[in-house]
Amino acid sequence: MLLTLRTRPPRPKRTWTSRHRTAALLASAVSVCLLAASAPAGPLGVGDRLFPYLGNPGYDVTSYDLSFTYPGTNDKPVQAVTTIDARTTADLDRLNLDFAHGKVESVEVDGLPAGFAAAGEDLVVTPQVPLPRGSWMRITVRHTSDPVPAKGRDGGWVRTSDGLAMANQADAAHLVFPCNDHPSDKAMFTIRVTAPDGFTAVANGVPAGVGRAGGSTTWTYRTEHPMATELAQVSIGRSAVLHRTGPHGLPVRDVVPAADGKALEPWLAKTPDQIAWMENKVGPYPFETYGLLMAQASTGFELETQTLSLFEKELFTEPAYPKWYIESVMVHELSHQWFGDSVSPRSWSDLWLNEGHATWYESLYAQEKGNKPMVDRMKAAYSASDRWRASGGPPAAPKPPKEGQKISIFRPNVYDGAALALYALQQEIGKDAFQRLERTWVRDHRDGTATTADFVDMASRIAGRDLGGFLKDWLYGEKTPPMPGHPDWKSTPPAKSAQTKGAQTKDAPAKNAHGKALPGKAAHGE
Repeated sequence: MLLTLRTRPPRPKRTWTSRHRTAALLASAVSVCLLAASAPAGPLGVGDRLFPYLGNPGYDVTSYDLSFTYPGTNDKPVQAVTTIDARTTADLDRLNLDFAHGKVESVEVDGLPAGFAAAGEDLVVTPQVPLPRGSWMRITVRHTSDPVPAKGRDGGWVRTSDGLAMANQADAAHLVFPCNDHPSDKAMFTIRVTAPDGFTAVANGVPAGVGRAGGSTTWTYRTEHPMATELAQVSIGRSAVLHRTGPHGLPVRDVVPAADGKALEPWLAKTPDQIAWMENKVGPYPFETYGLLMAQASTGFELETQTLSLFEKELFTEPAYPKWYIESVMVHELSHQWFGDSVSPRSWSDLWLNEGHATWYESLYAQEKGNKPMVDRMKAAYSASDRWRASGGPPAAPKPPKEGQKISIFRPNVYDGAALALYALQQEIGKDAFQRLERTWVRDHRDGTATTADFVDMASRIAGRDLGGFLKDWLYGEKTPPMPGHPDWKSTPPAKSAQTKGAQTKDAPAKNAHGKALPGKAAHGE
């Protein structure tokens, strides 16, 4: 469901008399159980091709208020309260939330106890009063949030050496908090974290207050722009928060292990110039702040969480990584703030719009700052493209993820394969038109969601001719089309064995001993 930005009007009061409310509350212990058991609860979804049960129909979330109480150790459940304000888009006698890795203690809808039951990875909520279409509702869930990984699942909380961080892409936010866990339903966020003294908590957005009581500190952060659930970030640890100023006075804050601030400062100091570089390419930075979260954790990827990108600290301390490569990965995650965060995919099949653009600007930065010609990387990608399409699907129609490996949709075909399609488009329409397209795309779809069809339509409009057939071949074709301007480029066909079960990793990036992609081998961050 597309979130239409609006100012939330005062919620109409329900016409309950004191007698009615008292009777309802006295009967809640019985009625909640009866309502929950009145009909079988089942998981729902918004029909995403790659994640059929992700997201939920019938309502549009406008805001989340998340409160976490960290116990001081990352192997015990976090106490949490999630409050969701939403507007119904259908008549609802019950509704589904995505939630799968915590204990639900109670649920209220508009202040009244509600029935609840688990169904797959959904939490099915039955309010005492049916909700008519077009009405506002407030759902409050008291629950735990378990940082110990769920069996057979990846993502959610990441346990660091001194606390926690989040990695919710693609479908793991609901392992942390109840939500409508699909990028098509973006919302505003308020995040509160209470932790024992000695810890520091940082989250998406800007600070909105700090309170101290009884040996604990509570930090509050608020976003100033809507955000997809998969981009939520909370860092809890013995951290230092370092501040600097970016272009146009943009506040930049970085979160690093307290003991490593001085050693990491040379890398952190590069961010303002990188933001200015991106602004020169595509236009103004789209959010209220930016920064890097350098976590002492082994994830195997970096992640573009909104306004606070997650990085493994090892990326900046491993001697095997050349300077140009580290900086290009920093730009990869930075460029996602425009492509993927501000302009989010309407469905997960549109993932190439995120990763293809981030790979494009990563490669362009490496060309301009590291003397690594983009044409060389694109030629290498062209050579591998048919193999990538056979193993993972074409860029705009990736194959579904493997069971229990939801992040396996992040294959080379949506990184270098998608950047290759953008390179072909630039070759076809020229650099000037391509640059106009990029600037117009992030301007017109800012704070919203968009689809592959939207991109094709805009490209055609800016080019002044129908590019539907051209881009259909590049984005959906089983075979890689000829590259405009490079008739000599050849794509190596996949071997028969590459199309058999289990061959999906054949063209995966080369890895070092820690699982990190090495430069020059279709390396990418997430």
